[in-house]
Amino acid sequence: PPTAPTPPAPLVLIALSGGPDSLALAIATAFEAPRAGFRAGAVVVDHGLQAGSAEVAAAAAAQARDLGLDPVRVARVHVDTASAGGPESAARTARYAALDEAQRETGAVRILLGHTLDDQAETVLLGLARGSGPSSLSGMATLNGAYLRPLLGIQRQTVHRSVTDAGLVAWHDPQNHDPAYARVRVRDTVLPLLERELGPGIAEALARTAEQLREDDEALDALATEWAAEIVEHAEAGIAVDVHGLAANPAALAQRIVRFVVASEFGVSLSRAQTLSALRLVTAWHGQSGVDLPGIRVTRTGAQLVFARR
Repeated sequence: PPTAPTPPAPLVLIALSGGPDSLALAIATAFEAPRAGFRAGAVVVDHGLQAGSAEVAAAAAAQARDLGLDPVRVARVHVDTASAGGPESAARTARYAALDEAQRETGAVRILLGHTLDDQAETVLLGLARGSGPSSLSGMATLNGAYLRPLLGIQRQTVHRSVTDAGLVAWHDPQNHDPAYARVRVRDTVLPLLERELGPGIAEALARTAEQLREDDEALDALATEWAAEIVEHAEAGIAVDVHGLAANPAALAQRIVRFVVASEFGVSLSRAQTLSALRLVTAWHGQSGVDLPGIRVTRTGAQLVFARR
């Protein structure tokens, strides 16, 4: 009898900008993927924000094909530079939308990103400067859904050296040295200053902190989800949380339960201040009428905290 055709190997896609980080990832993946039983391709996103961006994207795609990557796609996106979050945030949103579309169309099992240990350290410092909570300070995850960051534990200097050792020339984005961006100031000024004043190893220490905080954050989120299943029920007006159940939990868990309930039921992400204002109906209850959150009204009815759409 005829043998069944062998199914194709699973595909991974590299998010390739042509810069040294993503090019190093492309070089390593082109070598390692076939040995691990994978096919490897690339997606080059052209944001169209700089003169000559199409040429840069075409050159990166050519390098990917020369490395043997297949398929290689170039995705040109529109970036709304006037959006409320600023051009950097808008570019990120457009980029990830293009990567998600490429994954859907190719059936890729993973999209590989070229973030390094230094990127992780910068993310932690930026989170500290914003006064963010542990979710932000835990930095970027090595694996987040379909997105995988294989270089997250490797320093940028080592990653860049691998491109030179391979005899390739990477494109250097001039925006990566534009002090108008907070991340650039952290990279070029803040981290070097910390290294000089506090000694070497700051980036590694920040990355370790991010990893530890991520473990704690995931554990607390899991506990909050379990508790929410015990003390949350659907109400006629929306969703209700048992006040005594919230009060019985440490503040960190109570806050997470509220954020989890609101995000799950209404798709709204609450800030710390908004979360605490809702919890004051538990911790400082004096018969007040309620609290307005983005699109949501929170009221206390007896022993229940009721969340409903406004």
